[in-house]
Amino acid sequence: MIIFPAIDLKDGVCVRLKKGVMEDATVFNTDPGAQAKAFADQGFQWLHCVDLNGAFAGHSANVEAIKSIRAATPCPVQLGGGIRDMAAVEGWLAAGITRVILGTAALTDPEFVKGAARAFPGQIVVGADAKGGKIATEGWASVSELTPVELGKRFEDAGVAAVLFTDIDGDGLLKGVNVTATAALARALSIPVIASGGVGSIADIDALLAAREPNIEGVVVGRALYDGRIDVAEALRRTK
Repeated sequence: MIIFPAIDLKDGVCVRLKKGVMEDATVFNTDPGAQAKAFADQGFQWLHCVDLNGAFAGHSANVEAIKSIRAATPCPVQLGGGIRDMAAVEGWLAAGITRVILGTAALTDPEFVKGAARAFPGQIVVGADAKGGKIATEGWASVSELTPVELGKRFEDAGVAAVLFTDIDGDGLLKGVNVTATAALARALSIPVIASGGVGSIADIDALLAAREPNIEGVVVGRALYDGRIDVAEALRRTK
């Protein structure tokens, strides 16, 4: 299982939010490139990056910060936030981003997402951000009536690399990853699932491993890493 350390960007710096609220942001590093290098030096094999401003604006907003992350390490990077058209997808992949996460577009324009996945097989991740069990979009500001399973089913056989499932209700609160919902989604889909939201300790990683669901590809970890709540070497050893 892959541990994806999270670098969330707001106004050019690395932050963590609580339950997706932009006004409740804690700055952890003012140098995104340095943070990316630090994660790579710790032994992480991937980086997970979100352009928070972009998610609300509908277009990439932290471009220079993202480029500094890409330049700081050879680790593959998956990027989300404000990527809503093919030109943006092509631009970021050409700039060296390995995977592009499409969240709002997955709900509002599924044919575009399918087209992107077919054009770039294995490089498109569908973002399934859930609030109260329903998909939220536009930087989590709007909530739909669609469930994560219903969203994921739209993209089976389209060449999507993974579904990134974020439990917004627990995001940034360190109260535990939603293992039950993550495992249920992984069982319902043929697409690999990445867990996100609420990881507070290595026990959450152990709980995901204990689910013994082979379709759970990995887990995004944010605040718990910045706060030093997880022994990185031990976590990486357990997930090998």
